[in-house]
Amino acid sequence: MEFLLVFAFVTLFSASALVGMALRKRLHEHHLTSENMDSIRLVTGLMVTFAALILSLQLSTTRARFDVTSGNRSTYAARLANLDQCLRIFKAAADPTRLKLQQYTAAVIASTWPHEAAPIVAGMPDTRGMTVRGEDRGLSRLMSDIGADVDALPTTGLEYSAARCRAAYADVSSARWNVIEDANAPSGGFFVGILCFWLSLVFLSFGLQIPRRALSAAVLAIGVLSVSSIMFVIVDLDLPYQGVFHISSAAMREALADMLR
Repeated sequence: MEFLLVFAFVTLFSASALVGMALRKRLHEHHLTSENMDSIRLVTGLMVTFAALILSLQLSTTRARFDVTSGNRSTYAARLANLDQCLRIFKAAADPTRLKLQQYTAAVIASTWPHEAAPIVAGMPDTRGMTVRGEDRGLSRLMSDIGADVDALPTTGLEYSAARCRAAYADVSSARWNVIEDANAPSGGFFVGILCFWLSLVFLSFGLQIPRRALSAAVLAIGVLSVSSIMFVIVDLDLPYQGVFHISSAAMREALADMLR
């Protein structure tokens, strides 16, 4: 998939440059006077400046959003593990709740990273058909059951511990919604499409200007590869649980491993 994406960008920008070169060949000489070429270079310089600025801002914004999403996922994993640690204080009385928490965590890992080996916990929900993005009803019900169990913990002599577990569950719920909102964040697909169209016009104008020489073609090819790689990084970072720069499942797996100890 990643190679197809890079190939698509390279093909699009290369085709635009080739169209420009073919158009230059067909134009009459009076269209290629120095005055006309200077005008084209002036407009192209303006387009390149804006394209560079927008690419830089979009890359920075996408990377910042990716980092926030990754941080929220790590926080969620830590709070799940913290809730399990709190429940251990209640020993056998909290074992059913801890099992539900383990089942929930294993199901989240299996549904969020379906292409990785799924952890196995007895009685965990069937993750086939669960959505990768957003909230799943089955997991939501399981988390609600865990919350009800936490509220029903025995408090005789353990009032402080019960209150701490309820606070830990509230932290889990808050972190969970942060992760859900991250997954439901609007995609920049339409914006990327407009940016690709804009860059295509830039490369078309390059094709109009460069002479038909091997060195000029090589430099243009380097430009195509450079811009294509930037576009690939922007699109890939916008898919935090897919692609090359995906969020790792390590934090969630470590939390589950801690629960199972």
